[in-house]
Amino acid sequence: MLKTIFFDFDGVILESAGIKTEAFRKLFSNYPKHVDEIVKYHEDNAGVSRYDKFDYIYGDILKEKLTEAKKSELGKQFSELVLKEIERCPFVIGTIEFLEAYSKKLNLFVASATPDEELKYLIKKRGLSGYFSGVYGAPAKKSEIILTVISNKRLNKEESIFIGDTMADYEHSVKAGVSFIGRVPDGENPFPPDIKTVRDLNEFSGVVEELL
Repeated sequence: MLKTIFFDFDGVILESAGIKTEAFRKLFSNYPKHVDEIVKYHEDNAGVSRYDKFDYIYGDILKEKLTEAKKSELGKQFSELVLKEIERCPFVIGTIEFLEAYSKKLNLFVASATPDEELKYLIKKRGLSGYFSGVYGAPAKKSEIILTVISNKRLNKEESIFIGDTMADYEHSVKAGVSFIGRVPDGENPFPPDIKTVRDLNEFSGVVEELL
C-alpha cells in the first residue's frame, strides 16, 4: 500500500532542467575551451548538487584551485541566473492536478539537490507549499533526506516511492531502499529496463492508482 511519495524538483515538478544547463554554460563562458566539457559533465550528472559540480569542474576540468569564497560566489551567480527563469517556467504536465488529488491522501515530500533555502523559496513562489508535508534540499543528499524523513516521521520504506528524472535520483532511491519511478519525457530513457517510467504527472497518477 502506497503512503508516501518523494519528488525530485527540476524535471519532475517544473520543466526547469534546461534552465540549469544553460546557466552552467553562461557561468563558465569565460572558459571557451572547456565550456562544452563542463556542460556535458553537468548533463551527465544531473541531480547532483551544483556545489559538488563546482568542485569537480575546478579540480578535474579547469585544474584550478577553488576556494570556499569562490565556490560561494559561484553559487550566488548561479542562483541569479536561474531564479527568475524558474519562477516562470512551466509545470510538468499534470503537476497541479496530481498535487490537488493526492496531497490529502498521501504524504508528499520534495527531496532535491537545489540548495534548501532556494528550494523553499521556489516552492512558496510557485504556490506549492500547501501540498507538501516537507521540502528538503542540499547540502543533504537525496538519499539522506529520504532516510531522515522516514525515520523522523516513522514511515515505512515499503510504502514509499521516489520519482526522479536522472540516474542520480535512481541511485539515491537504491541507497535509501525505496522504490523508484523514472520521469522520462520524449527522449532517451537513462534508466535500467526494469524501471517503470512515466512521461508526466498525468501518467504518474495512473501508476499511483494502481499502487493504491
